[in-house]
Amino acid sequence: MAPSSNSDVTTAMRVQDAVVKYGFIAVTILLFVYFAATEPAFRTPGALFSMLKFASVTAILGLGMTYVMAVGGMDLSIGSTAGLAVQMAAMTMVFYNMTGGTAALAVILAGVLVGLANAFLIVVCKIPDLLATLGMMFVIQGAKLIPVDGQSVSAGMVLPDGSPAPGKFTASFLLIDRGAIGPVPYPVILMLVLTIVSWFILDRTKWGRMMYAIGANPEASRLAGVNVGYYRGLAYVLCGLFAAIGGLILVSRIGQGDVNAGASSLLEAVAVALVGTSVLGIGRPNAWGTLLGALLIGIVLTGLTMKGFSYYYQDTAKGLVLIVALLFSFTISRKKVRYTPAT
Repeated sequence: MAPSSNSDVTTAMRVQDAVVKYGFIAVTILLFVYFAATEPAFRTPGALFSMLKFASVTAILGLGMTYVMAVGGMDLSIGSTAGLAVQMAAMTMVFYNMTGGTAALAVILAGVLVGLANAFLIVVCKIPDLLATLGMMFVIQGAKLIPVDGQSVSAGMVLPDGSPAPGKFTASFLLIDRGAIGPVPYPVILMLVLTIVSWFILDRTKWGRMMYAIGANPEASRLAGVNVGYYRGLAYVLCGLFAAIGGLILVSRIGQGDVNAGASSLLEAVAVALVGTSVLGIGRPNAWGTLLGALLIGIVLTGLTMKGFSYYYQDTAKGLVLIVALLFSFTISRKKVRYTPAT
């Protein structure tokens, strides 16, 4: 009877591993097929590309969070950084009448500076990442409103001195979100390019291997001679950069400096990065998993919208997606998830 028992255990383990490895992908495909079968508009090329464009900002911010989670950290300021990018781009063009290219450079620089500030607080000042980035989140949320007196920035608005704003959003800047190559929107192309770049960095370079090693066991990495502070700081700088890029797409999409822009981006970025740990049973933050997580959330929200569900169902749907992903990673999987807080 013993061989039979061992055989049953082995078969159960194989089934369990298969569920963990392919279950989340199967859920994504089944949801896509369901919405495509029940909503004819869902399966049109226009709707599919709109869904991908909608998911692009979440995916890009999630990729930034993936770097930070790879080193065992968390960046609570990522949504505020995206909102800062929105406000800075609008101010540069509307208040100061500068070009879209200048606005884009200013936004990228701001994102990198936020990442450097977070890295300084965490690596040099030894402040735990959650506390440091929480403080930075509040600083940014207030600082971005001070120059505009808490107002959204739009063309033709009245400045504090009573004069009309001299500038406007340039047509070339608006193309960041509204342009396309053939049927493929620019944000979708940028999302895919950044996913490939992030996959290459994390999976095919020394930098990525060191980041994963630090996330798995920072003390062992330090004893092995790894410059833990450098790689942790690099992860936060990359996160700030990706947040700024996501903010550029967002501001070119809405066409104004909305004071509430980026408000929900933090939770979405964390959700898709955590979802990514369950894809293919990898058990660690990874670029392709983050992309799939963003696409799954895009599928769910687009499908629910087409079925007439109100906007307040969306947060519940996001939460359920995250819970299902975490069940795959932490409950069903026999493989320990490689996410260990570094501080």
